[in-house]
Amino acid sequence: MEINEKKQRAELLGPIRKKYSQYLKLEKSLSPNTQAAYSNDLDKLLSFLSLEGVNPLETSPSDLQRFLAGLHDIGIHPRSQARVLSGIRSFFRFLLLSGYIMTDPSELLESPQIGFKLPEVLSIEEIDSIIAAVDLSKAEGQRNRAILETLYSCGLRVSELTALKLSDLYLEEGFIKVEGKGSKQRLVPISPRAINEIKLYFFDRNQIEIKPGYEDYLFVSARRGKPLSRIMVFHLIKELADKAGITKTISPHTFRHSFATHLLEGGANLRAIQAMLGHESIATTEIYTHIDRNMLRSEIIEHHPRNIKYRKEKELSKTHTE
Repeated sequence: MEINEKKQRAELLGPIRKKYSQYLKLEKSLSPNTQAAYSNDLDKLLSFLSLEGVNPLETSPSDLQRFLAGLHDIGIHPRSQARVLSGIRSFFRFLLLSGYIMTDPSELLESPQIGFKLPEVLSIEEIDSIIAAVDLSKAEGQRNRAILETLYSCGLRVSELTALKLSDLYLEEGFIKVEGKGSKQRLVPISPRAINEIKLYFFDRNQIEIKPGYEDYLFVSARRGKPLSRIMVFHLIKELADKAGITKTISPHTFRHSFATHLLEGGANLRAIQAMLGHESIATTEIYTHIDRNMLRSEIIEHHPRNIKYRKEKELSKTHTE
């Protein structure tokens, strides 16, 4: 029954989306860029509603509030939130004018406070340049590369990264076990690229004389034989950013914030991003209810920009080999 309902909903939405595109182009006379932005924002909302089991034509103000709260929860900048809200309002205004709905659920939604301060976001190119700044000829080079790829691939807090253990790695399955705030554990998908960098790091790690009691920690100091501290990771990232010529004020958290922003921009489902980040706020108390591991992994791996680039590189390499 549920599958039939989803199919009927999809069949109904197709013509509505087409009419909405014509509305934006002909009646609103919006530029192609604005039309594309509104369409992308609508995709984010429809993806969210689908996962929540909500019919777009029966959307309530509370559904929209949950969606917007989710954007805030993962750290999307208020200006971007406001733009998404503008696109949502446009869609429901169109539905009302066209007679698809009798009341507009977006009418009373409040715009986010633009003055709210959030961390910097790195572009995909800036992240690439930071990773490329790692000197692989140094003893700690491969370890540092694995650290950056893991941070950005998994959206980890720096405390979660430094606490990672070998026994937390399920690389064949494509997951790592992470202990977040309040000692809450979650399984996080890890990208093929990050897995590859970690496996390359194992060779260097095996040469380190690790102090007793710390043998299970993944990222360790070659000199001290102990796990890296949060401060050491902070200094590592700052040093590499300077080397890459990036002037933004960044920290390990910048990678986490950029991870969430890039995934949302790439079309990943909001609930999947929240689950990856380990967020559990008033707005997201049912964060894992509708998400199984396979769906979570496919959402993240499919939409993460580094994974898209990695797949293209592998395909190109395969073509040259043949």
